[in-house]
Order: sequence, then C-alpha cells, then structure tokens
Amino acid sequence: MNLRLIKRNIPFMATAIVCLLLYLAAGFQYPGFSSLRVFINFFSDNAVLGIAAIGMTFVILSGGIDLSVGGVVGLISVVMALGIEKSHVPALAVIPLVLLLGLGFGAAMGCLIHFYAMPAFLVTLAGMFLARGLAFVLKLEAIPITRDLEPLVSKASVPLGEVLEIPATALVFLITLAMAIAVAHFTRFGRNIYALGGNEQSAILMGLPVARTRIGVYALSGLCSALAGVVYAFYTFSGNPNAATGLELDAIAAVVIGGTVLSGGVGYLAGTLLGVLIFGIIQTAITFQGTLSSWWTRIVIGLLLLFFILLQKLLQAKKFKPLNMHTTRHETLS
Repeated sequence: MNLRLIKRNIPFMATAIVCLLLYLAAGFQYPGFSSLRVFINFFSDNAVLGIAAIGMTFVILSGGIDLSVGGVVGLISVVMALGIEKSHVPALAVIPLVLLLGLGFGAAMGCLIHFYAMPAFLVTLAGMFLARGLAFVLKLEAIPITRDLEPLVSKASVPLGEVLEIPATALVFLITLAMAIAVAHFTRFGRNIYALGGNEQSAILMGLPVARTRIGVYALSGLCSALAGVVYAFYTFSGNPNAATGLELDAIAAVVIGGTVLSGGVGYLAGTLLGVLIFGIIQTAITFQGTLSSWWTRIVIGLLLLFFILLQKLLQAKKFKPLNMHTTRHETLS
C-alpha cells in the first residue's frame, strides 16, 4: 500500500478507531452493552438513518448534496399508510409503487441539476420543502397502519435461537448496504461516480456519461430515501408527515464522519456504516447512562463532525488527491 493510498484511507481508519473506542468504552462502563441483543439493535434502530445515508454517500461521492431525504421519508411513509389503510391496497403492492415514486422524485431533481446547471443545494432544498409540504397536505397527523403490514414484517424477521431475532428493518438495511457496496466497487456506474466526484472536467474529457451518472446518483438517493420511508413504516407501523425531520443533516454527518470527502471522489460505504454505528453507540450509551439528555448525542456528533472536517482539510492541504478513473479496483477496495 503506497503513501497516496494510505492518505486516502486516513479518514476511514480514523472512523474505525473512533467507533471501536466508543464501543469498548461503553461496553466497559455499562453491563449488558456488549450483548448480542444490543448489537442487533444498532442496526434495527438506525436502519432509517443508515439507508438514507447510503443514498447520501453516492451523492457526496459524486460531488453533490441532497437535502430532500428527510422530506421524502415523511412523504413516502404517509403515502404508504394511506395506500394500505384508506385505499386497502396490499402492502406488497404499495411498496414497489412508493419506491418508484422516490426514484422518480430523485431523478427529476437530478435532471434539473444537470441540464439546467442549477445548484444541487437549492434544488434539493426545494425538493425537501415540496416533499414535506405534500406530506402535510395529504395528512396533518400520524396514520397508524393496523392491517397487512405487521404480518409481513414478522415474516421478514430472522430468528436467532429462542429469544433473539434479526428484525426486518435491520435485514433491509444490511441487504441494501451489501447491494450498494457491490454497485460502488464492482460496476461501471460506481466507477463513474468516483470519477465524476474526483474531477468532472476529466470525466467529460474521458467520454464518461456524466449526465446519466449524475441523474442516476440522485435517482438512487431518492430510491434509498423512499426505502427508508418504507422501513420507517415497518419500524413504527405508521405514516407520519413529521417523520425524519432533520434526517438529511444526520445522514450528511454520518457520511462525513464515515470518511467520505465532502468535495467528492473519495469515500467508502463501509465508512458510512461506521458513521451510522457511531450514532447508535452514542445514543445507546446515553440510554444506558440514564441521566444525560439525548441532546448530548448532537453535541458529541457535532464535535466528531468538526474533527473529521478538519482532518479532511488537513489532508487536502497536503495535496491529497481524490479517487479517479485511473485508480485500480484493487486500490478502491483496499
């Protein structure tokens, strides 16, 4: 592994060290923290954030940003609840429809960003307001889902012995993560995303499909946001227009803490997983402690975010080069 590759991996390695230290410290401090049940809960309780952060990782890797994810989660959960409860559409039929809705919503934003050269920040901010507003137009309060969904969620869970199981929410998160890693590192689309984020002009000169890649990235983010909305419905058995308020900021924080460089072109989905787990470890440790406010999670995450942004700036100051199309697959996976 050469010096350049080591520098590229410093943010990821720092994230892994922070995650491990937090887990060990909490496990040492609180009896029961290191149990298998708590470990599984890290994935089930943070599945909505994790799936949204997967989509956000692709967007940031391409050099963009997506502020619409929280609004899309809320909208999808409401549409799903209305479809099941009010229209009596089977859950297995509603889920593909809402996923297509999220996919189309993201693709539309990608088209505006690329073909009209509009700032991604403003387009996705408008998308956030639009999605959240539509959710409140459809329903002002939460809608309980009392039919059809609970048996589906129960069947999708995987038992581990007599008292433990892997919930459907955790399974969806882990399967989505595995598929996303395959897309990022084993497909031409994934390599194009890294190239686009590394240097757009070079990607254009190399003849890469920049338009298709950028639109595809936002479509993928919209799909992940819609899937996060479905998982929210799985987790709460409800649709809520207030769901996932501020989720877009948590997702960005998880991605950056996970080592993905904000300027694009460098990062790993495994790092995003670690960023999400850091959220879960801090929240669970505060719950075990019992007397601290949940707002301490925000304080710690804010400090970690500042640390990783400063680390990125330090590496860039040392002429840290982003990942491009000339990077070998072996380097990408290392």
